[in-house]
Amino acid sequence: MRYPEATVGAVILNPEDKVLICKSNKWNQQYVIPGGHIEAGESMEEALVREVKEETGLDVFGLELLGINESIFSDSFQNQKHFIFVDFICHSNSEQVVLNEEAQSYEWIDLDEVEDYNLEKFTAKLLKELKKGKKSKYKKEVIYGI
Repeated sequence: MRYPEATVGAVILNPEDKVLICKSNKWNQQYVIPGGHIEAGESMEEALVREVKEETGLDVFGLELLGINESIFSDSFQNQKHFIFVDFICHSNSEQVVLNEEAQSYEWIDLDEVEDYNLEKFTAKLLKELKKGKKSKYKKEVIYGI
């Protein structure tokens, strides 16, 4: 790939305010948040809703931009890739997860348990920052072309 890949990630809160993490072969058997690539012509929010549904079977709502991060050839990922992560916090009324082939297992965790899991380093950083304030103080409006 010649260019960075734009992706979305979902910090999903269930009705008990627990966060969904999924163990992934792609990320060296570490836990990550659900997400994936933004397809051409798709907004970030549309991509997030689609990716979460494909990977977990969950419907999400109340999407808020949480943060943007960059991974350049991380040794955590199975291939040498350059990613731009656009992460959102969102909610689901269900805890009934149905994983696709991209994840091997999942957990609903309290943010106080972040240190207890083998989280991929970008996921760990994101959840630790979220734990500090539960909401991003850097939230910005996403502006689309008119």
